[in-house]
Amino acid sequence: MRWTATQIPDLTGRIAVVTGANAGLGHETARLLADHGAEVVLACRDEAKAEAAAARLAAHGALTSTVALDLASLASVRAAAEILRGRYPRIDLLINNAGVGMSPAGPTADGFEIHLGTNHLGHYALTGLLLEPLLAAPGSRIVTVSSLGHKRGHLHWDDLQLERKHSLPEAYFQSKLANLLFTYELNRRLAGTATIAVAAHPGNAHTEFMRHMRPWQRAIASPRLRALNGWLLQPAEVGALAAVRAGTDPDLRGGEYVGPPGRLGFTGHPEVVRSSDRSYDEDDQRRLWTVSERLTGVRYRVPTAA
Repeated sequence: MRWTATQIPDLTGRIAVVTGANAGLGHETARLLADHGAEVVLACRDEAKAEAAAARLAAHGALTSTVALDLASLASVRAAAEILRGRYPRIDLLINNAGVGMSPAGPTADGFEIHLGTNHLGHYALTGLLLEPLLAAPGSRIVTVSSLGHKRGHLHWDDLQLERKHSLPEAYFQSKLANLLFTYELNRRLAGTATIAVAAHPGNAHTEFMRHMRPWQRAIASPRLRALNGWLLQPAEVGALAAVRAGTDPDLRGGEYVGPPGRLGFTGHPEVVRSSDRSYDEDDQRRLWTVSERLTGVRYRVPTAA
């Protein structure tokens, strides 16, 4: 049976923080959560776009708020986390959705390669800084959105910032593999608490991600060619179901990975799937954690089981 929006449970009284919720997959994720009663915080880099997106949701009765968050700046991450901790003593759901893809932009404000710094290190820091209110909410979840591209990713341990040889695809794939290594290590560290970490991927969805593609690639992916490319791409509202299921399905366990099924995984309603063998390497998971802690200065404080 396909998992659809009709299976999202009642989320009344739950607090959900969604990064990059002003457009695309993030906005659809926020809408689905709000439609089922959650109070949703749109954590976005562009405050004006965030306010406009929140207003669109509020027009349909949703409970929303916004917070400025630039994941490419650790100072912004710390400021956003401080605001959220002051505003909410507990947070039921954190969806690490925002990110850059094939971006030609320069390094982050802290000098990190833009994909690794934004997609992984920014979310690593945000999650750690919000761990206290997350742990305060029984049954809370941390969902990190990866990508099919992680299967082509490698962690370049001798050159994580890709300073010697930078490639946009390689940088993006590395960051998406890092998302999974982070999730699996985080879930292991959360053992003994009531909080779990789950990963998701949306398949191939029509989003603003397409703007960094070559013109011919954008033409092939055009929604106007839906009759021809329907096997390759799906609407954002379907792609967003993966993160929503990861965050709300009561039958899921920590450390699982949710997304469109099948050999290619391009389209379809979300199921529990398997990520690459490389993503399950526990040595790499621990190594990335140590590096992330050193680079961001954020140390997770998880209470040990009694």
